[in-house]
Amino acid sequence: MAKSSSLVTKVSAQRRRRVHRPRRSPTKPERAAAAVALSHEKILLAGVDAAADMLGSLAGCPSSPEYPVVPDMDDRDVDGAVDDAPAAAAGRRASDETLAVHAGEKLGSGAAETDSIATPIVSGTTHWFRDSADLIAFREGRRRSFEYGRYGNPTVKVLEEKISALERAEATLVTSSGMNAIVATLLALVPPGGHVVATADCYSEAHAFIRDKLSNMGITSTFVDLDDDMEALECVLDESEVTMFYADSMTNPHLKVVDVTRVAELCHRRGALVCIDSTLASPINQKPLALGADVVLHSATKYIAGHHDVIAGCVSGSEALISRIRAWHHDLGGAISPNAAYMIIRGLKTIALRVEAQNRTALRMARLLEKHPKIERVYYPGLESSPWHGVVTRQMAGAGGVVSFEVASDLRGVMRFVDALELPLIATSLGGCESLVQQPAVMSYWGKSEEEKAKNGIKDNFVRFSFGIEKFEDLRDDILQALEKI
Repeated sequence: MAKSSSLVTKVSAQRRRRVHRPRRSPTKPERAAAAVALSHEKILLAGVDAAADMLGSLAGCPSSPEYPVVPDMDDRDVDGAVDDAPAAAAGRRASDETLAVHAGEKLGSGAAETDSIATPIVSGTTHWFRDSADLIAFREGRRRSFEYGRYGNPTVKVLEEKISALERAEATLVTSSGMNAIVATLLALVPPGGHVVATADCYSEAHAFIRDKLSNMGITSTFVDLDDDMEALECVLDESEVTMFYADSMTNPHLKVVDVTRVAELCHRRGALVCIDSTLASPINQKPLALGADVVLHSATKYIAGHHDVIAGCVSGSEALISRIRAWHHDLGGAISPNAAYMIIRGLKTIALRVEAQNRTALRMARLLEKHPKIERVYYPGLESSPWHGVVTRQMAGAGGVVSFEVASDLRGVMRFVDALELPLIATSLGGCESLVQQPAVMSYWGKSEEEKAKNGIKDNFVRFSFGIEKFEDLRDDILQALEKI
């Protein structure tokens, strides 16, 4: 140890003395060595630039929505040859659980281009180019890059690829809100003179936009009720040249389920697009595009973000359709912030776990409430008694985390029930980790006429419950004790 210490001291002293020596010209051998080192450095830098250009060019190619499972390094032999086992694995589609974690990052184009496990938040509003050739390569689509925040962002791109993977879509556009996604989609895909057919119980603000705003642009609309069968839709399709069919599946708050496959068959036969708002189902429970829809929308605020802390929307479909919607979105200016996109990316990694837990809790609670003497009716398509149970069984993996029901009491009695609940929060929205409860008569339909409430199936004793991820037994005991207060 003494030798080592003295050596360090000696070297340090030598370095300190060198600082004060006058500078001299390098000798001929030193100049030759420096030239060789500079030559090697140029070669290395050229190789790095070439590799970057090649990777950038490859990244600009359309990525497959299949998102194959990436084989582990253990599957490869030491010579770099790949055996036959990973070839079979490459043909498999990764599960929703895996895609929610890795799509857009390890699986995908890796838009953020980082070795960080967490996707970085790229907060810059504008992006620069190395030279004019680099800019032209970007313009011609030979190089993947970004230009201005309203048109795209690396963090947002990761989120879009993740949602595309879950929806089995070619492309996704993430917007500042669900309503922004709805408006951009309708404006982009329904031209002046077009005709929209929508379900009467679609999202109320979408209903109003279709009925009032689109009519000012020369677009006609018809609202149909698909409670019994498809006869009303078939009549409109036969009598008019329909541009788009628009519906929520599931509906809010009565949880009706549109038979997407059947609707798509009818509409496509007559040249109409099918747009499904799948917010209450989530990408885990339902894949409208795989069922035949052309476009699927979400209020990403709900199950996709999942934590009641960010507002966003998204629309997924073919590259051709999403490109048209993206052009309108650029004009509307509904870009989401990179910070919000990061929060949704983080929330999405647990969506499969959250939704599966919410499915289980909601189904068990619906069954319990259906047998309770103080409950008159339960609305939940996962129940065998539901008129929508058959459709759910065919096209959904689960019936979601929302249960609606009518309590055997009046307005005041139901208010006492809601106030007696200890765990759920009295609030609008749904799909988050915390359970929420609302009595629509005193919340979303407050101030509405009795006629309007009756038209929308809203009674004074109606309750909508959005279950979170709390333990079922805790929620069960809380609801039962609150029912005793009526």
